[in-house]
Amino acid sequence: MLALEQSLIPAEVARKWMLLGLIIGCIVVSFIGLTSGGVSISYSRLMDILFAGQSSNLEHAVIWQIRFPRLVLAIVVGAGLGACGAAMQAIFRNPLADPGLIGISSGAALGAISTIVLGSTLLSGFADYYGIYAVPIGAFLGCLGVCSLIYRLSSQGNRFTIVSLLLAGIAVNAIVGAVIGILTLISSDQQLRDLTFWSMGSLAGNSFTTIIPSLCLMLACCFGFSRLAQPLNLYLLGEQQARHLGVDVVRLKKKVFAYTALCTGAAVALTGIIGFVGFIVPHIVRLLIGPDHRYLLPASMLGGAILLCLADLLARTLILPSELPIGLITSALGGPFFLIMLVKTYRIKEL
Repeated sequence: MLALEQSLIPAEVARKWMLLGLIIGCIVVSFIGLTSGGVSISYSRLMDILFAGQSSNLEHAVIWQIRFPRLVLAIVVGAGLGACGAAMQAIFRNPLADPGLIGISSGAALGAISTIVLGSTLLSGFADYYGIYAVPIGAFLGCLGVCSLIYRLSSQGNRFTIVSLLLAGIAVNAIVGAVIGILTLISSDQQLRDLTFWSMGSLAGNSFTTIIPSLCLMLACCFGFSRLAQPLNLYLLGEQQARHLGVDVVRLKKKVFAYTALCTGAAVALTGIIGFVGFIVPHIVRLLIGPDHRYLLPASMLGGAILLCLADLLARTLILPSELPIGLITSALGGPFFLIMLVKTYRIKEL
């Protein structure tokens, strides 16, 4: 027993050191992001802008009105997507699971594209009333609507199984895809351009005024996920074993489903569709520190924040003065990674 405890101590210490390293990495990437871009700002000037208030009007505007809100958005969205991915992979007990399985991305896309295409006709009152907030609100409502539909279709007697949830998600995603196709077909050239850029994802054009409500919601969901660490650890043993150990499995699934829908919906509403962050980060973190969600969840949040900050940095600097959609960068990274993990998973099963 003593030998077992001694073997566990180095593992605990290593996980804590990794969390510390991720925190430092997040800070370093944040400073790089604030100083890099079309207007280069030295670190000494950045310190003056942030803490002493000494700067030109241009530098002050670049940091406080453009880069800092964008950085905060990248950190919180990345953390939220990382936490959602880790929780979904635990509930499905599958390292290839992703928040998109429950229709979040497709529902948000339906809401946003409906607002863009029908904002001058059927939804003119909605678009006029909410103004610049119309598309994010439409995306969030679309996400909640589709997720609620999938939950109701997959539940039986206030309970649902993972298999029924997955099958309902596939069916509803196909229907939503057809509706989106019809809306795309009837859109004008400008509407087609708007919905295309929205679907590729971007952190641009957001200020603290527009992002604070969604940031608060995402942070609340991240806090909710952190409180589910121990039940998720027990759930990995199997549903029956978790029930015997006192876990309310149905309630746990509902909480993960609700937190994932709200957090990812709020993120997609602001940024458009950013894929693979919730898949790549938890998978890599799990390989490094194991499946203990007391460390996996915070590490996934930090890893997601770092990945999205780096992706945003590349999006802003690769083709200056233009900007790449951030969804293209995450997809370019996530697609090959997904294929590699898929091939390795099936090879292991065959062996």
